[in-house]
Amino acid sequence: MSKIMIVGSGGRENAIAWKIAQSPNADDLWLAPGNGGSEQFGERLKIKANNIEGLVSEAKKLRPDLVFVGPEEPLSLGLIDYLNAENINAIGPTKVGSQIETSKIFAKALMDEAGIPTAKWSIFTNFRAAKEHILKNPIPIVIKADGLASGKGVSVCNSREEAIKFIEQAMVEKIFGSAGEKIIIEEALSGREASIFVLCDGENFSVTVPACDYKRVGNEDTGPNTGGMGSYSPPEFLNPSDLDNITETIIKPTLKTLTNRGIKYKGILYIGLMMTDTGPKVLEYNCRMGDPETQVVLPRLNTDILSVFEAITTQSLSGLKTEWSPEVSVGVVLASAGYPASPETGKPISGLNNIASDVIAFHSGTEKKDDVLLTTGGRVMTLVATGRNITETREKLYKEIEKIHFEGMQYRSDIAKRAELIV
Repeated sequence: MSKIMIVGSGGRENAIAWKIAQSPNADDLWLAPGNGGSEQFGERLKIKANNIEGLVSEAKKLRPDLVFVGPEEPLSLGLIDYLNAENINAIGPTKVGSQIETSKIFAKALMDEAGIPTAKWSIFTNFRAAKEHILKNPIPIVIKADGLASGKGVSVCNSREEAIKFIEQAMVEKIFGSAGEKIIIEEALSGREASIFVLCDGENFSVTVPACDYKRVGNEDTGPNTGGMGSYSPPEFLNPSDLDNITETIIKPTLKTLTNRGIKYKGILYIGLMMTDTGPKVLEYNCRMGDPETQVVLPRLNTDILSVFEAITTQSLSGLKTEWSPEVSVGVVLASAGYPASPETGKPISGLNNIASDVIAFHSGTEKKDDVLLTTGGRVMTLVATGRNITETREKLYKEIEKIHFEGMQYRSDIAKRAELIV
């Protein structure tokens, strides 16, 4: 396996390309469409990730050994199904399997069927009924748009006014389009959040090191939800017995229920958990790796990533021993002014050449124009550092962040601050 095509343009795909480039077995690497930091790893293909016809056509020409599909949108549009029909190896669930993320209702029904611990929930297709439910139930309360909303379709509401405003935006104003026509209202869980990633080959699975994500835009978890403002690995509050419990009570029942439904899940399954006083409960599933968690998980992977990919495609994960570094990693997202509502773009980025060699800049919303690196999206890049413990690693990372500049640059200064010292 030496010729790889990566679909996607975010920090997650940039991190995957970075890891593949370290493999002695990697020859050709194509990124469709990639971003301003992709060319150091391989050749960019000017095909958007949601252009299914264009991606399949290009894959038929290039005949890669593997296509890795990073984002949820092409998975939801059935890219894996089309590639499979052309006998092209690909990693990612089929369109049916991707419903575990593309429909919150599908996911919650699956949890109930599998007996997986999760928050109590109700479905609504009518604004008035949803409003009445909010007025009768305790606050805080969680509201989720059923479909894909770029990580912004979930709101933890601390007042009834806030909750009613959110459902009005989703169901009446349709700010999420068709994704908000149906909503879920569920009880708010309290505890510590963790991100679990499961490598799946359709029959076997392997769990990666866990991570912890920060969704809200502001320090101390204030402001609106985003696609993620930073992360760290490992979460200091998870111990080996917790992970064993999660495997037995959540991972195994989830995959078994998918199989019972005729879904052969092949790819990466993300499980967002809340570690409550009564044990782990599932907040959500994603049908792909998280962003920015991928950026802190992959630097800890010691095994050749192409060996991992080959094990997934050949259904031989059970025979692969995946090794992970004991070091910790911390990642901070540098975002544009106005993110997440209305990000300002087109700003020149400076200082990247000055950062320490052991700090990694994973690009997402960047593009080069006349040899000048510009911002093109809300989340511009994720800076990641690794080290012996969280305290030292945080200090190193934030020192390097000060060297980077673009107009309006914003970031959280509290990523991993809550973590205890890990040696």
